[in-house]
Amino acid sequence: MSIKDRFKMVMDREKLTAGAFAESIGVAQATISHILGPRNKYPSTEVILRLHQRYNDINLEWLLTGQGNMSNNPDSPENDGFDYPLFAENPENLTNGLDETENRTEIALETSSKMPKEIVKQEIIYKERPPRKITEIRIFFDDNTYETFKPEN
Repeated sequence: MSIKDRFKMVMDREKLTAGAFAESIGVAQATISHILGPRNKYPSTEVILRLHQRYNDINLEWLLTGQGNMSNNPDSPENDGFDYPLFAENPENLTNGLDETENRTEIALETSSKMPKEIVKQEIIYKERPPRKITEIRIFFDDNTYETFKPEN
């Protein structure tokens, strides 16, 4: 699994688009697009650290190498006891070759107790410039000469 895949997993976990994810960690949207794009640009150390600062429960070793659990929080649903990447070529066979039928019971899931997401508001401020005055006009000719005109005050 590449770092691009791990970035996507964090985005999926947080249910964010690339633009919202970029804004949440304080980088340009183009930066995330380059990381997730077909060129597979490796993210800078600054981008990785910004992600880790914003989502500090993400295991930095997992983010960099894919080893270990996604979350440092032992109660996190991402930590399901597996120590290998999701699409590992040789995952361990956890059934140890036993094909016994299992009796399973249905257990109701607990409701999510995550904190509400921070709402990001964008504000555009238009600042008026003072009126400008023309101070000089230059006309360039094809024989490499020019004339300057200055308005009378």
